[in-house]
Amino acid sequence: MFAAERRQLILEMVRANGAVSLRELARVVQTSEVTVRRDVRALEAEGLLDRRHGGAVLPGGFTRESGFPQKSHLATAEKTAIADVAAGLVEEGEAVVVGAGTTTQELARRLARVPGLTVVTNSLLVAQALAHANRVEVVMTGGTLRGSNYALVGSGAEQSLQGLRVSRAFLSGSGLTAERGLSTSNMLSASVDRALVQAAAEVVVLADHTKLGTDTMFQTVPTDVITRLVTDEPPPHDDRAGTELQALADQGVQITVAGASASGGGEGMAGRRPRRESPLPVQRRGGPTAQLRSAGPLHEQQAERARVADMRRR
Repeated sequence: MFAAERRQLILEMVRANGAVSLRELARVVQTSEVTVRRDVRALEAEGLLDRRHGGAVLPGGFTRESGFPQKSHLATAEKTAIADVAAGLVEEGEAVVVGAGTTTQELARRLARVPGLTVVTNSLLVAQALAHANRVEVVMTGGTLRGSNYALVGSGAEQSLQGLRVSRAFLSGSGLTAERGLSTSNMLSASVDRALVQAAAEVVVLADHTKLGTDTMFQTVPTDVITRLVTDEPPPHDDRAGTELQALADQGVQITVAGASASGGGEGMAGRRPRRESPLPVQRRGGPTAQLRSAGPLHEQQAERARVADMRRR
């Protein structure tokens, strides 16, 4: 494929999706990430798109929200790995909140195997993934259907969450930065996400590396409210994503990094690249600095227990 054809295809993908990772662009145009990065740089010089952490976005600062059909085909391997790890955080008999999004939909498919679970959600896709699960109770919020992401929003959704209390909330979004936390491009979605957060004792954000360092219009979860981030391994050349992860850890967010692709056989998380976690912070802002590091023996034991629990659920 000639450079002009390749760049036109890259531009069309970014225009269709709003934001696309270099990894995904390289896969579609069937070339290396090095070549794609050079093409993106050339298109940015022409003012046709902007470079972001490990990807490209529409020009103009804040990224716009993509529709569900576009999102569902982006970073699919990364979302699968993130969902695998996040599902291991949920225990039998828990009550959790799961927000709208393609990554949370992947999580819901795995939660269908957790007996005695209660899932509160404003997402029709999450509810659909759990509709036929044995011994899983699904509680839907009220609200008005937002067709672009199949989520219930508005005052009805927010009012239905008042007085609710669950162990943790699993949320996704359009962008995540250490400065502003999780954000989204739609005001109604942001408002419901804030109500979901209020119902949970802990907040777990699910965000692939393309969202790290991306800032969108409406803040949903401030950084100091996020308990844990589950993400995938950024590409080696993506220094800014690594810097963002460290900045989040420094502010007390526990970081769990999951491999994006299997490197062998095995069940559960076996065969995937090892997870990397920051230690549990003693306190939030102003407290001791959390550092990203490889999981020690305690984390290995926890990972092993999660693998055993997952095999039992199967």
